[in-house]
Formats: sequence, structure tokens, C-alpha cells
Amino acid sequence: MSRKQAGSALKLFALNSNLPLAQKIADELHVALCQATVKHFSDGEIQISINESIRGSDVFVIQSISDPVNENFMELMIMIDALRRSSAGTINIVIPYYGYARADRKARPREPITAKLIANFLQMVGADRVVTMDLHAGQLQGFFNIPVDHLLGIFVQVNYFNQAGIKDDVVVVAPDHNGVKAARNLATLLKAPIAIVDKRGDEDQSILDDQVTIIGDVKGRRCIVFDDMIDTGRKMTLAARSLKAAGATDIYACATHPIFSKGAVERLQNSEYTQVVVSDTIQIPEEKQFAKLKILSVSKTFAKAIDLIYHNQSVDSLFTKQNL
Repeated sequence: MSRKQAGSALKLFALNSNLPLAQKIADELHVALCQATVKHFSDGEIQISINESIRGSDVFVIQSISDPVNENFMELMIMIDALRRSSAGTINIVIPYYGYARADRKARPREPITAKLIANFLQMVGADRVVTMDLHAGQLQGFFNIPVDHLLGIFVQVNYFNQAGIKDDVVVVAPDHNGVKAARNLATLLKAPIAIVDKRGDEDQSILDDQVTIIGDVKGRRCIVFDDMIDTGRKMTLAARSLKAAGATDIYACATHPIFSKGAVERLQNSEYTQVVVSDTIQIPEEKQFAKLKILSVSKTFAKAIDLIYHNQSVDSLFTKQNL
């Protein structure tokens, strides 16, 4: 049962994972970020103090579960506990990037389903709602027994390509068979055909170029390789090489979550891509930014969602072409 009270105040907090995005969201909402102190002791323990009253308020906490993943997740858990013990009206967790989302099933015997474990923890500690974006698999919403608003970054991405004039002679490419549905969604909005990078080989080993074929016509066309995240960059750079060999002209990488683990930046900068387009769901430090990188902000999408949720209104408008 909701603890929301009539006339309860909106309180917006940011933890350490993505302060720039949190500030942009606050600016869009025309509210100030509330004051909280997050202290890390020398042994790694985390202490959080909320520096103002939040009794009866509708609280939104912005925190991506990104690198350092476990540290950021513990910050979020401790913050939720602090809010619950401070008599918050509702506790709404805004997770632009939901870490551990790839561990959403048992691919082998005796494996955990860590994405479900994260959901259990968030509910156990007292979260009332989760707002997130572009989960690795939409079915992860079913891991929760509380409301989940699963926002989409695709409208921001389509707007960018339209405004940049990258819409004629375009083919949207899925970097593997798992990404076909997402590629089709982008292609529909761009009114473009799709292609698929068909890899034959052991996914756990290096795949050679001659083990890759392109399903679809890309010769003489501009290509947008579309995925939900870029981690090591190997899959995306392999796709770019294969597309270039198949006769593609300009090739763009597009993904919502720029994880950019070790080696990814060098691979992408030295790849066949003209541009690598990502969002700011994960804060990219200066040392991981490079010449081909284009960062799109999703702050307006999250701000609209928070405003609608706070006013008990439907978020349906965030899932329609009206966003274009």
C-alpha cells in the first residue's frame, strides 16, 4: 500500500555514480538536489547522512549501478535504508543503468540469476518504485513485485540521427541475432531496412572475420550498428569491419549504455566507425572520452518520467512517436 500523502513534497537526491546526469535532471525539473553526505571509510565501508527532513516526501534517488558496480550498489542500498528510517513518504529509485542485467537467466548449471538477486535486495530494503532505461532484457521488469517504469532511449537516438541528417540510404544493423528486435524498432522509426551480423564460431573465443557474414544489403549504404550497451567493444568493432568489407560507406555505432571496460576506448577509436553515439546513463570520465564519441543526454526523458510519477499521471506519453 502506498505511503504517499496529499501534498507531499518532491525530493531529489543524487549519489556518486552519475552526478552530472542527476544535476541535468534537477535542472529540467527546476528543483535543487537535496543535501546528503556520502562518506567512504578507508576500509571501504559507506556512511550516508541525509541533511534535511524528508518526512512524508516523495523521494527520488538517482544512481546507476555502474563501475565501480558493487560500491555504487551498496551506496544505493544504504541510501534506501536511510530514507526508510527517516519516514520518507515514497522511495523511488532512478537507475539509468541497471548493472548485473546480463545475468538474467541460468545459461549453465549452478549459475546464479544475479539480476533477480538485485531486484530482491532493492525491494527488501524498502524501494517503492524503480525507474530505469533500456534493460538488457525487458523481462527483467518481472523480477520486481513493485512498479517498474522501463524508459526507452530510442527516441533521443532517433532525434539525433534525424537532426544530423543521417537518415537517407541508412541500414540499421543488429550486431548479433539477439539484437534483431531492437534494430527493427530503430529501423521502423528511421524508416530504414535492417541487416544482421551473422557470426559463426565460439562466442567465448575470438571470432575471425571469415566466420562472419552480413545478412542484408549494405553495399553503398550508411549503417547504424545498434545495441543496448558497449562493454569491451569487441562485438561492435567486429561488426564494423565486416560491414566495411561488405561495401558499407559511413558506419555509426549506437548504444544506450557506455560501459567501456578496459580496452574498449582504443578499439572504438581505431575502428571503422565514423562516430560512436551513446547516452549519459553512465558517466564517462575524461580519460575514456575520444574523438569519435558523441554523448546524448537522456535527462529530459527521466525528468518527464519523474514529473509524471510525482503527479500520479500516466507515463504512456514517453513511449510514443510524439517524442520525436
